[in-house]
Amino acid sequence: MMVLGVLGSGSGSNMQAILDAIDAGTLDARIALVLSDRPEAFILERARVRGIPTGMIDCGGFQTKFPEESQAETARQLKDAGVELVCLAGFLRLVKRPLLDAFPGRILNIHPSLLPAFPGLESWKQALNAGAKEAGCTVHLVDDGMDTGPIILQEAVPILPDDTAESLHARIQIVEHRLYPTAITQIASCSDRC
Repeated sequence: MMVLGVLGSGSGSNMQAILDAIDAGTLDARIALVLSDRPEAFILERARVRGIPTGMIDCGGFQTKFPEESQAETARQLKDAGVELVCLAGFLRLVKRPLLDAFPGRILNIHPSLLPAFPGLESWKQALNAGAKEAGCTVHLVDDGMDTGPIILQEAVPILPDDTAESLHARIQIVEHRLYPTAITQIASCSDRC
């Protein structure tokens, strides 16, 4: 069984998809700890309802920066909880060292575009504004760049003529919620064999 830690800044719908896959028996894992940089983030409530320990990431008042000391403390909490794989679920800070060093090749992210296209924030809006014919989502390992790590899984979502940013994002999230648990299963099965 793979022990997961989740970092999130928002509603936690991707974490919920992971929990749903665990409940359905399609993902052999458990979430040991959920951490957020925002005390009002609904991901924390989702975790509390399930009895999963939660904690806050103190970024020293910075809105977007993830200071080294905050990353070191986050790594310590995850290690203390026995976490083997860190899953970013709408975590809006760029992960660098020392967190990357604590979990080399063991931090996953899901991004709402077909990387390398449209990295960064609100990529579905970027795709619409660029006149792209398709969007999608990508599960990738995290490295020290922005959405640049090795790709695990990707799936395209067509952009429809009447799509708005909201309708496109909603359709991408449906795919995300299926793809993320599948990618975790792939990594867990490789860990068992490798």
